[in-house]
Amino acid sequence: MSNELPGPRSLDEAKAWMLAKLKARVHPMGLTDVGATREVIAGLAGLDGQSWATAWMARGDEYAVLAQEAESCGERERAREAWYQAYGFYFLGRFPCPNHPEKQRSYEKALAAYAAFGRLSTPKIECMSVEFEGRTGEGRAIPFYVRMPQGVERPPVIMLWGGVDAWKEEMTILTEGMAARGLATIALDNVGTGQSPIKAGPDGERQFLPVLDWIESCGRFDANRIAIVGRSFGGHWATKLAHLYPERFRAAVNWGGGVHFMFQPDWIEKSRYPDSYLMELVETRSRMLGADSDAAYIEGFKALSLLDQGLLDQPCAPLLLINGKLDTQCPVRDIELLTEHGNPKSIRLFPDRGHMAFGPDTVPTIIDWLSRHLA
Repeated sequence: MSNELPGPRSLDEAKAWMLAKLKARVHPMGLTDVGATREVIAGLAGLDGQSWATAWMARGDEYAVLAQEAESCGERERAREAWYQAYGFYFLGRFPCPNHPEKQRSYEKALAAYAAFGRLSTPKIECMSVEFEGRTGEGRAIPFYVRMPQGVERPPVIMLWGGVDAWKEEMTILTEGMAARGLATIALDNVGTGQSPIKAGPDGERQFLPVLDWIESCGRFDANRIAIVGRSFGGHWATKLAHLYPERFRAAVNWGGGVHFMFQPDWIEKSRYPDSYLMELVETRSRMLGADSDAAYIEGFKALSLLDQGLLDQPCAPLLLINGKLDTQCPVRDIELLTEHGNPKSIRLFPDRGHMAFGPDTVPTIIDWLSRHLA
């Protein structure tokens, strides 16, 4: 038996992977029309940025035209659905990150289509931002989406963000489920991704603080009932914030994020081409870190260890750790490590699932747990 580590997928292997994810309707193939998506996959000429983005953008453009026509006819629901499809195909066009000019163009189209979708949604999705006092070379604003539940005055609120490739626009299913339970949501980009003003580093949590300050002071929410959810890599920052500012949060969720072992060189080598990831994982992580070489990527990851930063024995807000035991992107050992330090944690591990434990009961488990803590 060979001990060689896996390498990048071929085009045919990538197509088979996408079709399997499309059948299961899980990330990143869970948003777009099945038939239309199959057609794009079948016609893909390559995995290079130009071929990839062009194929997905073309289908997104078709849906954008349908959305504009529906809006001009006053057909709000049809327009909303078409804009969501347009956004979904543009999202795939920039996936996993805009590391090519055409992927960047697809991302810009995705933002515009999502804003149109949010404007027509119920509850609506508001585009907002707060100022950010960045360092030299960093951005000066933090964009985010606000979604308020209907008929609830000063509701509890949940800040949530994604990982290296699922950004604030990909939080829609979560925000819909939370709004239905009377919970407001603030969706923003993970550190170093999307429209984040900074790159990921040992103090990347500073990105979240201006948004948290705004939540506590704007008067729209119950400032005594705030929770946070970090999805995939974003679970790292949710865990860190829960330890740094336990008094500010009623609850926090680490949904598949690493804290120490994920950032060690041995795991970095093992997880370069995990079976749960389509392509360009190292490139996407490096872009998040601002790393321009493999050595900088390894060093940037190592600096993120919360164990080495001395945080894990500090008190923390009530923390839910949820993931699949078969995760090949983030080691389950990080959950075990968290149970060995600091305050007791709540844990839900799915024994037969991989990264983020995708399944019909995963999101309800998270929302139920949050609802109890925010009651």
